Amino acid sequence: MIVRSFKDIEGTDRHVHASTGTWESKRIVLAKEGVGFSLHETTVYAGTETSMWYANHIEAVLCTEGETELTNDETGETHLITPGTMYLLDGHEKHTLRPKVDSKFVCVFNPPVTGREDHDANGVYPLLTEEASA
Repeated sequence: MIVRSFKDIEGTDRHVHASTGTWESKRIVLAKEGVGFSLHETTVYAGTETSMWYANHIEAVLCTEGETELTNDETGETHLITPGTMYLLDGHEKHTLRPKVDSKFVCVFNPPVTGREDHDANGVYPLLTEEASA
């Protein structure tokens, strides 16, 4: 059994800040836990824009705080994401987030991330692997 809080991982290597400065992510469950998914709390900052494309991952995202415009870059369709709203990138959709206020999300990735990922120039997380620790 693993028990940890987001507060426990603040300031550790599990607390990742984007090179773009548009978001931060507290990665509470990673590939090394060996459970088949990773779990994060991600904060996107008001007034920023982040374009992403998870070509190598499926991501489920649940908004817990804030208000963010989500655009499906492939269709142009937009959605207002508010607390209690979930979106699932089950088709590896290219998408853009434009938070109106600082917004928090709980995110699940499959396959799990290692904790070292940041978006590349195309908005993609590389597919990194890591052996599960005992």
